[in-house]
Amino acid sequence: MTTPLTVEQLKPRLGRLTLIDVRSPGEYAGGHIPGALNIPLDQLDRALPALRAAAGKNELAVVCAAGPRSRSACRQLADAGVTALVVTGGTNAWTEAGHPVDRIAGARPVWAMDRQVRLTAGSIVLLGLLVDLALRGARWVSAAIGGGLVFSALSNSCAMAALLGKLPYNRPRPGTPTLDATLATLATLDR
Repeated sequence: MTTPLTVEQLKPRLGRLTLIDVRSPGEYAGGHIPGALNIPLDQLDRALPALRAAAGKNELAVVCAAGPRSRSACRQLADAGVTALVVTGGTNAWTEAGHPVDRIAGARPVWAMDRQVRLTAGSIVLLGLLVDLALRGARWVSAAIGGGLVFSALSNSCAMAALLGKLPYNRPRPGTPTLDATLATLATLDR
């Protein structure tokens, strides 16, 4: 079980805890909570040693767009023996509360990954059904996407999100800290 932290509880603690943003680099560049360090969820395993060391120095909190990825990250961290708080409502709740975000210069806002997945999955399902009108059997593509979404929900993983995360607009933009730079920053944090 992860310990929730509301954005109102987070605000006065910024600078006193280590905040990890597990969204894609493109999402992070488009707007993140001030002081948050970007470690994409799919890179969390690589960052575990640095996160374990950082958690020994400061309290660790994890944020994403709305909460699901940060809860998943906190479960991964807990399985590795690292305690972390999860920011309830994520960056969306932060901005809805009127708090400022930092942006990487020149970055445009990118849709949250769950929104990208819904658009892609819905488009493939609809296209499969439409193509089936002319080419019998194409509806099975739609069925496969539906099955993939069910598996995604049951396993709390998403292959489509992993693939979408590799698209150019979700990758690091010039000026976005690399994972290696973030890990180096974590290594220099003091209590």
